[in-house]
Amino acid sequence: MGLQGRVALVTGASQGIGHACALKLAQSGATLALAARSQEKLQELVQQIEAAGGKAAAFPLDVGDEAQIKSSFKAVITQFGKIDILVNNAGITRDQLVMRMKRADWDSVLNTNLTSAYLCTQQAISSMLKQRWGRIINVTSIFGQMGQAGQANYAASKAGLIGLTMAIAREVGSRNITCNAVAPGFIETAMTSGLSEDFKQNAVKMIPLGRVGSPDDVASAVAFLESDEASYITGHVLNVNGGMLMG
Repeated sequence: MGLQGRVALVTGASQGIGHACALKLAQSGATLALAARSQEKLQELVQQIEAAGGKAAAFPLDVGDEAQIKSSFKAVITQFGKIDILVNNAGITRDQLVMRMKRADWDSVLNTNLTSAYLCTQQAISSMLKQRWGRIINVTSIFGQMGQAGQANYAASKAGLIGLTMAIAREVGSRNITCNAVAPGFIETAMTSGLSEDFKQNAVKMIPLGRVGSPDDVASAVAFLESDEASYITGHVLNVNGGMLMG
């Protein structure tokens, strides 16, 4: 319980890793601003957090829309007075071999996964600068570090997040604001649930720990980077991949 009095905004909070991050931060005492496209799923999460004694509110948001980002962040600050913690988690895939990939699928993935993180950070950072305290976590991916066939758009967006993380860390470090990234490996989420059983079994063979990760594994890493215990860590990419990629 080290985040009492802190306000955390999580994008893509309605399911998967974002959902797990929101619950973990609420357990640590933070007040949660939950952002995603599904109002219904957000309300269910609000009820779950409040039933456990926490505090949360839903802010329906499509991070692909700059105007919605600006209005939603303004609404969060109006309601809660500030934003201390930002988790840029929202992401999509539009997989295709690069020779067949449509420009629209490239643009939508880069816009949702990378540009939105820049826009959300821009909206949250004024609040952090005023209070001289902040935590920004960007959820990248192992495929932003090693690439993946059929995911040129996704890999590029996630690699871009790593560069964005380091640039922001250098810009705002003197104001006691840290910016880090978490790079999940193969995690069991809605995004991976549609993969074939053969693909999953082959993937597990590449993981030294011998299992697929859970959203909670990633959420625990995010919670650590937002804690006071990680106050001297910034510009770092924390791998949560079971050893699938080392070094």
